[in-house]
Amino acid sequence: MANDFARMLRKRLTPQEVKLWVKLRELRKLGFHFRRQAPVGRYIVDFVCFSRRLIVEADGGQHGLPTGVQSDQERDSFFRSQRFAVLRFWNSDIDRNLAGVLEAIVAELNTPHPDRLSSVDPPHKGEG
Repeated sequence: MANDFARMLRKRLTPQEVKLWVKLRELRKLGFHFRRQAPVGRYIVDFVCFSRRLIVEADGGQHGLPTGVQSDQERDSFFRSQRFAVLRFWNSDIDRNLAGVLEAIVAELNTPHPDRLSSVDPPHKGEG
């Protein structure tokens, strides 16, 4: 069921998610493979690099509301318990400073975190 929901979300990316996805795909040449709208536990994340255990989220204004903040804290706590790091970027940052957003992501990918490394990526179909 989560896979069906993730598949539907992949067809409905926000403009900021599309911009970020294009750039994240370019990181393959550096050896980093991201998946978009992928299930991680009971959640669907915007982008994830399983080999580096890094989740990247593109956040709209609803994430600044009290319920959004609480929900994000609960999600991030779960992800940390699963040995993932989470980077969150406001949609406005993606629109105005995409190069800076990418720089922060690449810096995190290149920072060694032996406690987060995964030896195996989960299988996936057709994502690319």
